[in-house]
Amino acid sequence: MDLLRIVIAIFLPPLAVFLTTGLGKHFWINIILTLLGYIPGVVHAVWFISRRSGQRRPLA
Repeated sequence: MDLLRIVIAIFLPPLAVFLTTGLGKHFWINIILTLLGYIPGVVHAVWFISRRSGQRRPLA
């Protein structure tokens, strides 16, 4: 599922962040970054998705 979100992040970064967290602060940050420049929005979305997927994995 994370791979699909990363692919979506390349084309529509705010949508990928929305699918990960909903209408939280990171969604609005990503909207602003995407409006300021497409690449910062993509970088933020991929970073955020990869960070969130790392938190969900068990340490065992």
